[in-house]
Amino acid sequence: MTDLLVVVGARPNFVKAAPILAAAESAGIDVALLHTNQHYDDSLSRVFFDDLDLPAPHVELGIGSDSHARQTARIMLGFEHELLRIDPQIVVVVGDVNSTLACALVAAKEHYPVAHVEAGLRSFDERMPEEINRRLCDHVSHHLFTTSADADENLAREGVPAERVALVGNTMIDTLDRCLDAARERRVPWRLGLAREPYAVATLHRPENVDDPAVLTRLIAAIASVSRLLPVVLPLHPRTRERLEQQGLRELATGVRTTAPLGYLDFLGLVADAGLVLTDSGGLQEETTAVGVPCLTLRESTERPVTVTAGTNTVVGTDPVRIVDAAKAALERGGPAGSLPPLWDGHAAERLVEHLTASLERSVELAGTGS
Repeated sequence: MTDLLVVVGARPNFVKAAPILAAAESAGIDVALLHTNQHYDDSLSRVFFDDLDLPAPHVELGIGSDSHARQTARIMLGFEHELLRIDPQIVVVVGDVNSTLACALVAAKEHYPVAHVEAGLRSFDERMPEEINRRLCDHVSHHLFTTSADADENLAREGVPAERVALVGNTMIDTLDRCLDAARERRVPWRLGLAREPYAVATLHRPENVDDPAVLTRLIAAIASVSRLLPVVLPLHPRTRERLEQQGLRELATGVRTTAPLGYLDFLGLVADAGLVLTDSGGLQEETTAVGVPCLTLRESTERPVTVTAGTNTVVGTDPVRIVDAAKAALERGGPAGSLPPLWDGHAAERLVEHLTASLERSVELAGTGS
């Protein structure tokens, strides 16, 4: 019987799962890796496996893109068969994407313990599909591994028993710490002609930002305005590129250096030496805090408030005037005043695997006593 079945499906999952797989292997735990292929494009999937030295998945479901309902349902149907065949002791899901919730629901209904990595995060904005995924996943999980104290507090308010919750730190930071030197060695700013001047990095991908033409117009206009303060590099997520072309907004981005999506190492190397980041990504709020780069979050809320209170992040919304003013203020400060939150020390996966190892040992002991 397999000890752990680790589920990944989208780009952020790979970064969070990589150190867990490595720590489990070091601890002698038998692990199977299942990829739902929610992200299937090579630029969003395969390159991350290569950059992170992730093992080839034992199983790939081949799901691909679809509406939220259809994608979630297809993942559930495909996962059910593989779950019963693999028959793990614990199912480990990471993050807040549709794959996370779909596989957690199936496992819970089949009475497999679920471990949710990055539990307890809340934006309190239920328009975000990820917020629904987070809440539901937490409440069907047996093991809830949190990245910061505010997540513990959220779970306590929602009535999750304290014995199910463990503050272990942030496995995404484990990966960043391991890869940062290699990322910088790739010299991406130099390759883009930016090595001798301050520059900014921007990303946009969330449906609430890129699917609404009015919001996307405001954000692209704001990024273009920032590009008159310093060069801006905008790696275009496939969804964003498609929306810009559909809505005839590419001309608004004049002066912004757009690129294809970048692999993990290339993107980390670009961000690590940036003077400013503008993003609607959750993970990038954490990564900029870790490398000490000022970050402007282009949303009205964040599920990672510790990046604001302890880190380098400022939530600025989607108003162009507010965004440009915040960019000017960040550049005038000349450097961040943030610090690393507790336990963001590169060893979160080790602590997490220690908890799972203890749970697996208890299961063996109970089986031996016939309980």
